[in-house]
Amino acid sequence: MHTEGLLKSVINSGIGAAFIMLHPSKYAAMLADKIYSVGKRMKLEYTWRIIDAIHDGSLLETEYELTPIFNLAVPTKVKSVPSEVLHPENLWANKNLYNETLKKLAGLFQKNFKLYADYTVGNDLKLMEEILAAEPQLTQDI
Repeated sequence: MHTEGLLKSVINSGIGAAFIMLHPSKYAAMLADKIYSVGKRMKLEYTWRIIDAIHDGSLLETEYELTPIFNLAVPTKVKSVPSEVLHPENLWANKNLYNETLKKLAGLFQKNFKLYADYTVGNDLKLMEEILAAEPQLTQDI
């Protein structure tokens, strides 16, 4: 399944519909243009190894590092996957361009988060506060 199909599946399943403002094809095009055109894609073999690690539970036993800005937990080791490909910045020849793109993407997320800053779920503000607290942090050094 290509990227657009995957995005449509996520949105159609209701998982991401509340957070997706544009048509899935727009996000797929942005992803392809901005990331895959300048970086390298992870080999499909490595993707399958990561999925195997999810299924066999070994990802629960490994250590993780947080990425800058988005604070995503990335495993430091996955069996039969070179550690350097677990960090997307290592797949970009131009690290400055990677960092610029990362910051631009974070800015887009922050702009989108602001659209929902006043949204509440029932009378409980805690859920929205937690969601807003997870937004990318552009003040972090990379």
